[in-house]
This record gives sequence, structure tokens and C-alpha cells, in this order.
Amino acid sequence: MTAPEPTDPGLVVRDEDWYARELTAADRFTGYSFLDTDWTEVVSSGTVFDECTFAGVRFNASRHSGAAFTNCTFRNCTFFDTRFTDCKLVGSVFQRCTFNLFQVSGGDWSYVGLAGADLRQATVEDVRMREADLGAARLDRAVLTGTDLSGAVLQGATFTGADLRGSDLSALDPLTVELRGARIDLPQAAVIATALGLRVE
Repeated sequence: MTAPEPTDPGLVVRDEDWYARELTAADRFTGYSFLDTDWTEVVSSGTVFDECTFAGVRFNASRHSGAAFTNCTFRNCTFFDTRFTDCKLVGSVFQRCTFNLFQVSGGDWSYVGLAGADLRQATVEDVRMREADLGAARLDRAVLTGTDLSGAVLQGATFTGADLRGSDLSALDPLTVELRGARIDLPQAAVIATALGLRVE
């Protein structure tokens, strides 16, 4: 889902330096467009962003806790050493973004669009990602543990060497993904074996 372009110039933040800015639950942004803005080391706690567009924003070393980025669009953004803790990103879409040392812990990322995203070596723990779109995403050597991926689109994704233990893999078709060297637990092994048409006794 792409957020509509704002008609009010007051809802456009362009080429601003927000370095190390601290945002709180008192800060709420609806329908804003953040364009080519530097969010390096920004800290947000309980902040709400709804139907906002982030284009060319640098989220490097930023920290977000209990914040909401719902139905937002992230386009050509950089996430280097970025951490999201117990955040809500339901319905948000990431397009042509880069992720390095990317960490997500807890929170609700259901219906998130991460198709084709390069999430190699990312860490995603105990996150709700129901019906998320991870089609053709690269999750090689990623940590994806304790995460609810029920109903997720996973076709074409690569999980080479990834740690998937404790995650819901019920939507995974082992014939359409790359799982070489991935770590799974015994219940997951049974799910994958059943998906392959094997009988587990």
C-alpha cells in the first residue's frame, strides 16, 4: 500500500537533519512525507506514524521502541544498525531499501511488504509477521526465531544457513524456497516433512 502524497506542504519534511532527535508518545504524524531526511541516531518511543511516506531517509543507528509505523511506505531508505523493539508496522511496505545489522525484536509486522528485500544476517526475534510478503527475500544467515509467519508469502525466498527455530513455518513450501543449512527444531521438521508429502511416525 502506497501512502498518498500530501496536499498540505506542512506535511512534507524535506532535506532536514534530525540527527539524534528524540521522539516520544506525544509526537504523532499522519499522512506526512519525509524526503531525504537524516534520521541517524534518532530515538523514538511510543511515537505514531500512520500512512506516512519515507523516501531516501537514513535510519542509521536509530532506535525505535513501542513505536507505530502503520500503513507506511519506505522507499530507498537505509537501515544500518537499526533496531525496532516491540513496534507495530502493520501494512507497511519497504521498496528498494538496504538493511545491514538490522534487528527487530517483538512487535507486530503483519501484512508487511518485504518482497525481494535483502535481509541477509538480519535478526528478527519473537515478531508477529502474519501474511507478510517475503517473496524472493534473501534471509541467508539471518536469525528468524520465535516468529509467527503463518499465511506469509515465502515463495522464492532464500534461508541458507538461517536460524528458523521456533518460528511458524506452516506457510512454507520447501519446494519453492532455499533451506540449505538452515537450523530448525523437531516440530518444524515434521511440518516440512508433511509439506513434502512424507509420513512422520
